[in-house]
Amino acid sequence: MALKLSRRSFVAGLPLLLAACQSQKGAAVQAGLNPLADGTPDYASAYAPVRDGGFSLPGIQYQNFDTRYLRQSVYYPSRYPNGTIVVDPKKKFLYLIQPGGRAIRYGIGVGRAGFAWNGEATIRFKRQWPKWFPPDEMIARDPSLEKYRDGQAGGPRNPIGARGLYLWQGNKDTLYRIHSTNAPSSIGTNASSGCIRMWHQDIIDLYERVELGTKVIVKG
Repeated sequence: MALKLSRRSFVAGLPLLLAACQSQKGAAVQAGLNPLADGTPDYASAYAPVRDGGFSLPGIQYQNFDTRYLRQSVYYPSRYPNGTIVVDPKKKFLYLIQPGGRAIRYGIGVGRAGFAWNGEATIRFKRQWPKWFPPDEMIARDPSLEKYRDGQAGGPRNPIGARGLYLWQGNKDTLYRIHSTNAPSSIGTNASSGCIRMWHQDIIDLYERVELGTKVIVKG
């Protein structure tokens, strides 16, 4: 009798299991990830080494990071329109608002104490492998950067990395960027000079999803 009940319970619960698997697969696809057989994201593929713009980018040792910092689709009800970027520096997350009360969430690195920035801005420019121009204030703090006053050529050693999203308020450049980093261990930490850092593989994904004029909300 117990065996029959067990089988009945399994059969009754099977639709729920299948629905959960389909839901996992849908969430993985929404985040631009290939789902494995059980519906979980294939992070080995998502964070594998990649060739981009003539440069070779190393893979991310994602197993060494808290799983919450890996790219994923999450439930995130918001009053902001679809396509808005919401940055939560405290939790080290960047959210790209999606339909249905969901968002694609990316792990980020943010500014150190004294270099944090918050407010509303828009993406005025998008650049692939951009030049990096250190601000005058940064050169004053570190005179060795004087050699880059006219710009450091794009490449893996460039602090902006593979992609740069340039944040403006009206006609004023905030000098803050959303960009990738050549220091992957900085994701999930306060390590930058105020900019929002992402893994190369994640900023490439985000870059393809957002348009010029996208609103960016950086929480205080």
